[in-house]
Amino acid sequence: MTVTCAIRYVIDPFKREAFETYAKNWLTIIPACGGDLLGYFMPHEGTNNIAHALISFESLAAYEAYRARLRADPAGRANFEFAERERFILSEERTWLRPVTK
Repeated sequence: MTVTCAIRYVIDPFKREAFETYAKNWLTIIPACGGDLLGYFMPHEGTNNIAHALISFESLAAYEAYRARLRADPAGRANFEFAERERFILSEERTWLRPVTK
């Protein structure tokens, strides 16, 4: 069964540009490590400090294998370090979703 990780980020509204750079970096890293990236979504109208990402996996086991590859990936590690250094993510929440099927 496919599962989707929905990530809700609370970002520093004065550092949206840095978060967008971070999100753009994931556009190539996540697929290379085995995640099916549905997208990153930036604030546009209304609330200016909430962003989202959606990443699907074949299963939770596939997600665990992806996490191991991501931790070993130099570009992935560099992007995590960029986020820690620049501190544009104030918090994040992960929710696991499954598709509704007939």
